[in-house]
Amino acid sequence: MNAYEKRVLPRSGLELTALGMGCSQLGGLYRAMAAGDALALVDAAWTAGLRYFDTAPYYGYTLSERRTGQALAAHGRRAFTLSTKVGRIMRPDAGVQPGDDGWAEPLPFRPAFDYSYDGIMRSYEDSQQRLGLARIDILYVHDIGRMTHGDQHERYWNQLTGGGGFRALEQLRAGGEIGAFGLGVNEWEIAVDALNETPLDVILLAGRYTLLEQSALEPLLDRCSRVGTGVVIGGVFNSGVLAGNGKFNYSEAPVEVVEKVRRLSALCERFDVPLPAAALQFPFAHSAVVSCVVGGRSVSQLQQNIAWLERSIPRDFWIALGHEGLVSANAPVPGRCA
Repeated sequence: MNAYEKRVLPRSGLELTALGMGCSQLGGLYRAMAAGDALALVDAAWTAGLRYFDTAPYYGYTLSERRTGQALAAHGRRAFTLSTKVGRIMRPDAGVQPGDDGWAEPLPFRPAFDYSYDGIMRSYEDSQQRLGLARIDILYVHDIGRMTHGDQHERYWNQLTGGGGFRALEQLRAGGEIGAFGLGVNEWEIAVDALNETPLDVILLAGRYTLLEQSALEPLLDRCSRVGTGVVIGGVFNSGVLAGNGKFNYSEAPVEVVEKVRRLSALCERFDVPLPAAALQFPFAHSAVVSCVVGGRSVSQLQQNIAWLERSIPRDFWIALGHEGLVSANAPVPGRCA
């Protein structure tokens, strides 16, 4: 597979490259990134043929959107597909400090959740201005669900449903102001609930369908295949534990996860396969998966991700993966797709 291979979202016809560039690091996730380095990273992705870029107002408290829009401006509006997110209004706040929510150099705007009709519309219009774009290809509803909101979940879910949030997105799509909409979440359960409310074009699912875990397989991905909803996979390394940093879901990996990673690593060593390469390639075997979005802090890291995606992996490795019970028995693997 080539990172620059074009793949189509079934319901909308939008084209995404197999590898998309996640732009959270442009917002300084955990560590500051110089403006020049951010521009160089997007330019390197462009040179490599990547044409799908994903950002959000929350990343760097608007910094990522500003940098992403600036970096892409030189490449011509019709030449790429861009997604951003709605669900948070960014309000001016001089009290924002370095390190807030993990952002090393956040801009002076504080996020406030708002999934209502008016909130979605304002978020969309604010993103247009920061990105410098009259039209945004994909809007994801960001971080809706119990994992993020706990006992406030019903309040925000009601904003999205009864409060008109989904209606706003449907109107934007019907009017051609956006090409598609969906959810950008870390939990599959809320994506299933959303599919019961409105026909989603695409779901950006982070961490729940990976080489390490396939909890979303039958309840979500198989359903997406049936109804024509595309899936973009984020968090393919499960916060980095599959790339060697020991983190899982943004925290230290628990013992059972460490043990499974050890078993996966042992199998990879037997077949001379880098574990991150297997992690990047695994999700594409499912017919619902259109793209994988991966971030990067440097040009060399971006190039490494591309090399992992394009590395040849023997079919016997994927067969052994199933035989040793390291993936769900129903999970498709390369060479045996759903």
